[in-house]
Amino acid sequence: MNSFEDVFEHVKKYCIDVGDIGEVALKLWINALEPQELNGSDAIFHVQSDFQKGVIINNYEKLLKEAFKTILGFDINLIIITKTEEPVNHQVDFEEIEQKHLQLEKSFETAEYDYTFDTFIVGRSNEFAYAACTAVAKDASKGSTYNPLFIHGPSGLGKTHLITAIANEMRKNNSALNIIYVSGEAFANELIDAIKMRKDTTQFHDKYRNADVLLVDDVQFIAGKESTQEEFFHTFNKLHQQGRQIVLTSDKPPKDIKTLAERIRSRFEGGLIADVSTPDYETRIAIIKRKAELLELNIPHEVAEFIANRLKTNIRQLEGAVKKLKALKHLAGSQPSISMAQSVIRDILNDDQPIPITVEKIIAEVSNVYGVSPEDIRSSKRSSQISNARKVAIYVVREITQMPLQSIGLEFGGRDHSTIVYAINNITAGIKKDSNLKELVEDIIKNIRDKGK
Repeated sequence: MNSFEDVFEHVKKYCIDVGDIGEVALKLWINALEPQELNGSDAIFHVQSDFQKGVIINNYEKLLKEAFKTILGFDINLIIITKTEEPVNHQVDFEEIEQKHLQLEKSFETAEYDYTFDTFIVGRSNEFAYAACTAVAKDASKGSTYNPLFIHGPSGLGKTHLITAIANEMRKNNSALNIIYVSGEAFANELIDAIKMRKDTTQFHDKYRNADVLLVDDVQFIAGKESTQEEFFHTFNKLHQQGRQIVLTSDKPPKDIKTLAERIRSRFEGGLIADVSTPDYETRIAIIKRKAELLELNIPHEVAEFIANRLKTNIRQLEGAVKKLKALKHLAGSQPSISMAQSVIRDILNDDQPIPITVEKIIAEVSNVYGVSPEDIRSSKRSSQISNARKVAIYVVREITQMPLQSIGLEFGGRDHSTIVYAINNITAGIKKDSNLKELVEDIIKNIRDKGK
C-alpha cells in the first residue's frame, strides 16, 4: 500500500467482506468518500454534500473505523468535510444512550411477579397439576389426600410458580403454619454445611422435621448424594407419618430420576404425580396477555400472536419477551409492535433457530440505500425520495416477512390497508417496467437475506 487511496481500497473490501455492505450502499455512500489525506491518526475525506456526510457518519462510521484499525493496526479519527467547510472532527458517542438502554432492559428483566394461583395461567398442559396444587393449598393443617404431591415437567413450564403459589396461599389462610420452602440443591448444601461446620446435625433435623409443610423444588438434585438421600428419607418419613404435607417438583418423574434410592422413589410414587407439559397456542397467548397486564403493558393481539408462534416451549421465554417489550416501550416511547417483538425474540431464540429478519432491519437497509432516515420512512413526509423509499420498504417487508397488510400498515406509521396495497402494487408494476428499479429492489432483498443467515 503506497498511498492513502490504496489503503482506502482495502478498507472498502473489508466493508464488503466483513461488514456485509451491499453493492448499492457501497456505490451510493462509501464510494462518495474522496480520500484526501492520512495525517497521523486523522483520515480525512471530502464529500459533495452535507446530506452525504450525515448518512455516512450515522450509518457507516463505526464500520469504517473498524476497517481502518484492522488494516493499519491503530485507531483513526474519521474526518469527513464537504467542499464548503473547514475540517471538523465528527465523533458521535452513543455510550450513554446504550447504557440507559441496558439499565432499563435489566430492570424489567429482573422484575418478578407474585407467584400466586391468580397469576398462573391454566391450560390443557397444566390443568391437572393446577387442580392438585389448589386442593393441597386449601387444607394444609392436617395434610391433604394428595400427600406427597409430586409435580414434574421440563424446565421453564411453571413448576416453581405452582409450588410457590401453594406456599403463598397457605400463608394467607394460616399465617401460623411453619412452611419450609427449599430447593433440592440447597437442602443438600445445607446438610453438608451442618456436617462440616458443626459436626452436629441436630439443628438441621429440628428445622426440617418440625415443618408443617415441606416444599422441595427440583428434588432431583438429591439423587446420587448418599448422605443427603439418607437424611431426606428420614425427614420425609417423619413428616409423612405425622400427616404433614409434602410437595415436590422435578424435571422428570420419579421412575426416570437416575441414582435415586429405591426406597425414596417408592415413597414419591406413593402419592399423587402430576405433570406439566409444553403450553398450547391458546395458553401461550393467554400467558403473554396476562404477563403484559401484570406489567401494565398493552400488547396488540397481532404482536401476542407473533410471539406465541415463535416461542413455543418455555414459559420463561414468554415472560422474558414481555419484560423486554416493556423496556423497549419505555425507551422508544411507542407501543409494542411486531418489529419490536422480532428484536426481542432474536435475543431469546435458541442458537439452532433462525434469526428473524425484522421490519427494523428492512427499513434500515432501505434507508441506507435511499439516504433517508427510518423516521422519515415511517413519517407522513411526501418528498419524492422519501415516498419512493417508503413504498420500496413496504414492498420488501411484504416480500420477505409475509406479514398481514394491516400489521404492515401499523409498522409504517399506522397507514391503512389501501395505502399498503397501493405501495405494493406500485412497486410491483415499477419492477416490470424499470430494470434499474428491479435491480435495486433485488439487491436490497438479497443483502437483507444474506445478513439474516
